Amino acid sequence: MIVPTERRTPRADCIADSAGGITFDIAGVAAPDAVLVLRRREGGGDGGGAFGAGDPEDAGTVRLPLTPAGGDHSRAALPSTVVLAEGHWDAYTDDGIAVEPGIRDLRALIDRVPSAGRVAVRVPYPTADGRLAVRCWLREPHAEAGDLGFEQGSCTVEGVLYGARPGEGAVAEARLGNTVHRMPLTADGAGFAFTVAYAALAEASAGAPAGQPQLWTLWLRPAEAVDPVRVSRILDDVWDRSTVFVYPVHETEDYRATPCYTAGNDLCVRLTPA
Repeated sequence: MIVPTERRTPRADCIADSAGGITFDIAGVAAPDAVLVLRRREGGGDGGGAFGAGDPEDAGTVRLPLTPAGGDHSRAALPSTVVLAEGHWDAYTDDGIAVEPGIRDLRALIDRVPSAGRVAVRVPYPTADGRLAVRCWLREPHAEAGDLGFEQGSCTVEGVLYGARPGEGAVAEARLGNTVHRMPLTADGAGFAFTVAYAALAEASAGAPAGQPQLWTLWLRPAEAVDPVRVSRILDDVWDRSTVFVYPVHETEDYRATPCYTAGNDLCVRLTPA
């Protein structure tokens, strides 16, 4: 339990480090055995799920001890060595009170370069209903999207592959359900690039209902016999790129097409038949 100094609702300031750790500073004096609880949200929504103090500990719950931090503050640390599954993790006190977001220092996450094959990213953020949550990604290997270039009727994706190197038979893929469209991949060490021709996607999905948007997901297959890797952009402080990054729309008589990011920061091409 935390005894607040001025506020009834606990509020946590967060500092993220480049290794994936987060420090939580909470106003109030914590009891000797108090903890900060991170609970993995079911369903991946942004509303913050319900949590009760009597809920059993499981793989979707992490308890971080709260210790005195000087003055009337308590501190909890999430080390980078603690593995969190991908998804949204909501923050609570051990008596089931949702924690509000305070100041979030995320400067260490900008232009981050992972030092190992496994890429673990944690970004603290405010939910739509004013709670503190942590968005987590865990990828191995990981294809990080970079700059996008645009020509008439196509876009070119540049990026870096972590945890693997493109080899013989490496290609990029656009997927829509069971339909897979493969594209040549240019590689330079860990760097890669490929071009998505919108007309090719429109032809591959011919016969789709008019006006019904199609979300083609983008993948990188490092070698012919290797599983494909999702192309995403997660190595910074943006927890949801879906409404932040807006790209040019290419429009013809038959379709409209534009690259976009999902709420999980995965890169796609949205194609809408006319």
